[in-house]
Amino acid sequence: MAHVAVFLAPGFEEIEALTVVDYLRRANVHVTTVSVPAENAESAADSLNVNGSHAITVVADALLKDFINEMADGEPDAIYFPGGMPGASNLAANQYLFQLATKMDRKGKLIAAMCASPAVVLAKTGILASRKWTCYPGMENNLAEYCGTEDWAKEATENSRHISDVPYVLDNNVLTGRGPGTAEQFAMKLVEILTDAATAKKIHDGSCQR
Repeated sequence: MAHVAVFLAPGFEEIEALTVVDYLRRANVHVTTVSVPAENAESAADSLNVNGSHAITVVADALLKDFINEMADGEPDAIYFPGGMPGASNLAANQYLFQLATKMDRKGKLIAAMCASPAVVLAKTGILASRKWTCYPGMENNLAEYCGTEDWAKEATENSRHISDVPYVLDNNVLTGRGPGTAEQFAMKLVEILTDAATAKKIHDGSCQR
């Protein structure tokens, strides 16, 4: 059974996070939701409760520090960064997540991000270089801000191609999504990748999807 870690930081987009968790669990994929503290917010570091961008509080399965200990000898099969602001910025500020994403990319493991997170979280890691990707409309124009400098933004996304007006883009081991309205299609693509087409069709039909 595949293991997927879903990282939730204060200000995460609830539709993007929970739609993915819901459909993956319907497919019997092992999902761990991980509470990531806000940048420079020590008081929130030990709380499983994570407040979303629309004032919906979710109780995560694990604290980030406990997840790190659990993964000391390896990584999950896939990781997912939902969007939302400042959720994506809080994820991007976490050095462990930066290192985890780059390590998993080197190993060809699945990395998924939606909405703000492809631009805010993934761009500065260099993962998007030479890949096709998508994100929330307009955020692809602010990569210098998210990457820290114009020079690094250019280098980290060299030969990449942003694609507009699509629900998601899969390029090798990186799946990026556009926004909350595309969360269902994005989630079902994850189900198909991590299980099989038959499982995805069963869930699609059983949940009366469009």
